[in-house]
Order: sequence, then structure tokens, then C-alpha cells
Amino acid sequence: MIIDLTDSTSSEIASALLKARRNAGSPAMGMVGTIVVVVDESSHHDAMKAANEAGREHPSRVLVAILRPGRGASGLDAEVRVGEGIPGEAVLLRLHGELAKVPESVVTPLLLPDSPVIVWWPGGGPRVPAEDPLGRLGRRRVTDAAATRRASVDYTARAEGYAPGDTDFAWTRLTPWRALMAAALDQYPTKVTGAEVTAARGNPSADLMSAWLQSRLKVPVEQRNSRGPGVTAVRLFTPSGPIALTRPDGAVATFSVPGQPDRPVALKRRTTSELLSEELRRLDPDDVYAKTLACMVERDALPADAKKVAETARKSTAAKVTAAGKKVVATKKAAPAKKKVAPAKKIAAKKVAGGKKAAKR
Repeated sequence: MIIDLTDSTSSEIASALLKARRNAGSPAMGMVGTIVVVVDESSHHDAMKAANEAGREHPSRVLVAILRPGRGASGLDAEVRVGEGIPGEAVLLRLHGELAKVPESVVTPLLLPDSPVIVWWPGGGPRVPAEDPLGRLGRRRVTDAAATRRASVDYTARAEGYAPGDTDFAWTRLTPWRALMAAALDQYPTKVTGAEVTAARGNPSADLMSAWLQSRLKVPVEQRNSRGPGVTAVRLFTPSGPIALTRPDGAVATFSVPGQPDRPVALKRRTTSELLSEELRRLDPDDVYAKTLACMVERDALPADAKKVAETARKSTAAKVTAAGKKVVATKKAAPAKKKVAPAKKIAAKKVAGGKKAAKR
């Protein structure tokens, strides 16, 4: 069921939701929270679709806010959707003029009572989400650094303005990568001398992955560029050899551990709805993300040489021993060999020398 409301109010929208729910035969609300999506006109369809797909696992009321600030008259147009494959409820809000500058006045009356609120900015998000008018309503604030129009995300502002509940899809995309690398060190405990992250140029997930490895392992982490897609490889250098997770095609990765055969691992790039579903599963503060943000600020202040892994740290102990052995062999080959003189020849030589001396006398 779709109900169009022109030049409406929050009270009329709430009444339309109740009416639509009763007409659909489900007067009780079986929803676990409210998802507030802040988008522009061009991307609202994909955002609403992703939120509804995530709602199949977490039935929620989805409020999609399209802000149109300008000098025109203030107004509110709404589209209420219930049923038709939607697991919860969806409301498309178009705020015009001065009303777009105070979106919280429209969204607040439509929030489900006594339930968590998740605010999501698919187009990137503000520099400090907790200070945004809609961000203040959320228990969880989700941004996406990969979708921002800025050349680079100001992680310094994100770190300084971090509030419990902040997160980013660039961090969520790393969950399987972090789980596999942590499991590798649990199964094969060893000393890590350095790390390397390879990804497409300007990939924010690579920045977060490098900062996370550095904060947890306390070793230099080097970043290298590749053709993508996304993060293509993570390597941990150890005395026994590198522990590597490589994914050149964005679908299947190869997991390599010293002394063990390589293993294929399913590591496909997840969809937006899958990322949002993961964030809906955990609504408590992500302290690891906060520490990683702080480490990113520290890395930005380091000189370029401090973020490179030395060649000695990359080589394994076996390679060093082999190289040392080759050097010793080469030294022995280079040294000139002394000729051995037979004893009989020595005696003959002495007699000849003695005869020459006697002749001179």
C-alpha cells in the first residue's frame, strides 16, 4: 500500500501509518527500531531498497529524508509504504525550504517509541556525525567514507569528534578481513615484524586496515596501490615467512600460511544491505573503531619512511640463513687455492739451489 501526502505534517504521516497498518491486517507493530536515511533525490531509491532488504532480518520503520534547502516556501511531502514486500514500514520525506534546515522537527515525532534509532548517510555523511541535527537522534550513526564527494575524509575531525555509536561502512567492509587475520595469528602464533596492505588508490578501508594492524601489532605497516577492486591483499611478515590473504578479483581470496598449503576462502565484496544488516546486529559502542581512528591520526603525522617496512623485516629466517650460506660458499670459491708441493720436489729444489750457491763460490 502506498499513500501520497502533499504539504503534510508529522501528525498526518503518523495517522497514515496507523491507517495503513490496520488496512494491512497488522495493527501491532512488530518492529525493532527506526532507520533514518539521509539522502539526496538521485540516490534515495537505492538507499530505500537497501534499508528494506536489511529490514528482512531486522524489521524496522524506515524514514528516508530528502533535504531540499532553499529560498522557496517551506513544505513537507510524504509517501507512506506498507506491505508490498516491505518487512516493516517505509516513509519517504521531502523537506523543502526552511524546514529542510530543521529535519529533526519532522523526524522526531515519527520515531518508534522505546526502540533504538539508527541514522545512516549513504552519500558520505558529516565530518562529525554526533553534532548533526539528525545524528543526535541516533544510537548508532553510520557513514560511508567511500561514497564521500571529498577527495579524502577528514579522519582527524572524525577522531576528535568521535562519540559512542559512530561507525563507517569503510570499517564494516573490513570485518571478514580482520577476522581471518586474527584467526591466522591464533592458529599460528608467531612474532610479526611488519605488515603490508594493498588496495586501490584512495580506498578508505585500506587506511583503516593499516591503522588497525599498527594499533594491535605495534609494527610498521606499509600501504601499496593496486588496480583493485577495494582491498586486494594483506600480508603479515614473520620470521617463518609471510601470512597472506590475497583477493585480486573481489570474490575469492587465497589464504597463505608458512609451511601450509594455500587455501581458497570465500571473500566476496558485500552489498550495501549486508553491511547495514551487520550494523543493525550490534548497537553498542565500537571501541576498536575509536582506537583505530586515533591511530589513523597518529599515522598521518608520521613521516613517509616510518610507514615503510624494512627489507630485513620482510625476509624470513629461512631466507636469511640461505642467503648467509650462499655468501659463505661464494667467499670460499673466491679465495685463491694454495698449490701443494710434493716432498720429493722440495728436496730436489733445495739440492739445485745448494749446487748453484757452491758454483758461485
